[in-house]
Amino acid sequence: MARLSGLQRDVLSFYRQCLRAVREKPSDTRPHFRDFARGEFRKNIGVGKKDFGTIEYLLRRGRNSLESYSDPGIKDIHR
Repeated sequence: MARLSGLQRDVLSFYRQCLRAVREKPSDTRPHFRDFARGEFRKNIGVGKKDFGTIEYLLRRGRNSLESYSDPGIKDIHR
């Protein structure tokens, strides 16, 4: 398997953070959060590996969203 670039490692690490955050939500709404996170990653799957600006922008936007959704007061997410 080819070695991952630093940015690729950042994206995978962020994906794992998202899935870990899902575990903190109530069990009946976890599928909603998990589906939302997966959907956001799938929506941007077409971004090229060399499109660094876009990837960094999406990571920043995603981290801000994760911070918001990780708030214990948010119990469910609707698409």
